[in-house]
Amino acid sequence: MTTEYDAIVVGARCAGSPTAMLLARRGYRVLLVDRATFPSDTLSTLIIQPPGVAALARWGLLDRVTATGCPPLRTWTLDFGDVRLSGTPRPVEGIGTAYAPRRSVLDKILLDAAADAGAEVRQHFNVDGLVVADGRVAGIRGHGADGRTVTERARVVIGADGRTSHVAKWVGAWQYHDKPRLQYGYYTFFRGLPVDGVEFVVPPGRAMGAIATNDDLTLVVFGRPVAEMKALKADPEAAFWETAEAAPAFAERVRAATRVEPFVGGGVWNYFRTPYGPGWALVGDAGYNKDPVVPKGISDAFASAELCAAALDDYFTGRRPYADAMAEYQRVRDERGLPIYEFATAMATMEPPPPEMRHLFAAIEGNQDAMDEFVSVPAGTISPDEFFAPGNIARILNGAAVAG
Repeated sequence: MTTEYDAIVVGARCAGSPTAMLLARRGYRVLLVDRATFPSDTLSTLIIQPPGVAALARWGLLDRVTATGCPPLRTWTLDFGDVRLSGTPRPVEGIGTAYAPRRSVLDKILLDAAADAGAEVRQHFNVDGLVVADGRVAGIRGHGADGRTVTERARVVIGADGRTSHVAKWVGAWQYHDKPRLQYGYYTFFRGLPVDGVEFVVPPGRAMGAIATNDDLTLVVFGRPVAEMKALKADPEAAFWETAEAAPAFAERVRAATRVEPFVGGGVWNYFRTPYGPGWALVGDAGYNKDPVVPKGISDAFASAELCAAALDDYFTGRRPYADAMAEYQRVRDERGLPIYEFATAMATMEPPPPEMRHLFAAIEGNQDAMDEFVSVPAGTISPDEFFAPGNIARILNGAAVAG
């Protein structure tokens, strides 16, 4: 049995294409496949947070994204009704700006970058199963547009095929820290709705957001607790306007704009999956997913691509055994991801903040340094563990007491 490729990557969106690109840039033979053709859209809240933007800069791709005309997002505003917090995220690698390109734009840029790096790309290719030899994944079976079944072999098969990953299912990847769907949401696009950075409005039991994207459009997203899913699915438009009326000023702005696309959305499960095993690995949502109420999925996909590619490079070069390199990938991914995962899943319940959190919000409001730090949490430049550390909270509360 001969190895045709070093790696086969299944799924060519914001986790798979960067993984393929990074491996190909290191000189490895990479096959990248996806059942879709590009450019094409997919469900997404679009935001590339500052850590993800920093990754694009490292990869030499940021100029390609900004050239598409999606505006820079420099501020975050979270309006809880009685408290309004607005700030600028702390920078990472000198970058505190986010962008929200349409996925039809971003994913094509990433796919082209993988091809430019030397990866072989096959679009409109369906993976039907895995090849297993001696208890180890050794390749894929699939078919292209002509329907002809082909088998391709590799040292490692990487599943970048999203939340419903077939690769994860076929290998029986263990799921842990899992939580059910907590909120159900939809989004659409409006024209004529100017926004300042990233805006979120969070009345009790509701959440809405507005984010500027390409072509002078604004993505507007809304969500409710999953217990209300049936009503949302029955009539998303009616549910949207009912939700918007909980924040009259926001609703007035939206009514003055024009909706140009239908409502799409749903609810997601929250989980970590073991991201590797004999001959296989998982990146992006295939290995780790959390509620998009904290929109960090793209940035997290970029991070997992970098971690996985570096671990596989250690293995391919013989610097580390496969199990050691991939265990480190999992450890770092989980260590970075778990704090924001817990933060996001707590927010996704849409339960009213407890009194102590309300007290903290009141102390943060008007304190620009504290507001900048707080918005850095959903932006991904400060960990929730760092912001909510007892010493930091005491500093903010004491500062508010002195100011008062």
